[in-house]
Amino acid sequence: MNSKAEFGFTWIAEVVAPDGTVSQREVLHNLIPDEGVAHMMGVTFKQSAQVATWYIALYEGNYTPTNDITAAQFPALATECTTYTPTSRVEWVEGSVVGGSVDNSAAKAEFTFTAAKTVYGGVLTSASAKGATTGLLISAVRFASPKVLEVGAVLRVVAGNALVSA
Repeated sequence: MNSKAEFGFTWIAEVVAPDGTVSQREVLHNLIPDEGVAHMMGVTFKQSAQVATWYIALYEGNYTPTNDITAAQFPALATECTTYTPTSRVEWVEGSVVGGSVDNSAAKAEFTFTAAKTVYGGVLTSASAKGATTGLLISAVRFASPKVLEVGAVLRVVAGNALVSA
């Protein structure tokens, strides 16, 4: 049997200036860290506990994610960005699974910046608190170009995944 499956997250990041204009937009593909792969395999094949809610977090360190990053290491290693509203990481509100894929395009994650920042990427994690070192990390992405955000700017994020039999 020579079939294989490919699985991964695609991220769309948009910077919306305070006047409402979209100044940057890019589509990216992520890294699923070892911790995320182990979780997916455990849930699917070993009856591990499923995570009910996932959250998107951002980072401002000039960091490139590697396979061995964990949720415990993320805030310090990547320098988590916390200068935005809401007061916690933004919930990833996924839609229905259709054709082997699911995303949050119907409920985009929005981060409104309360301080000027440069953001290099984001993660999908199971812990809601900014700076949390608990939970699981299932996706990590570095933006192709850093997102420069002024006070009042919004970073809008869509993250989705697809499983395709190749």
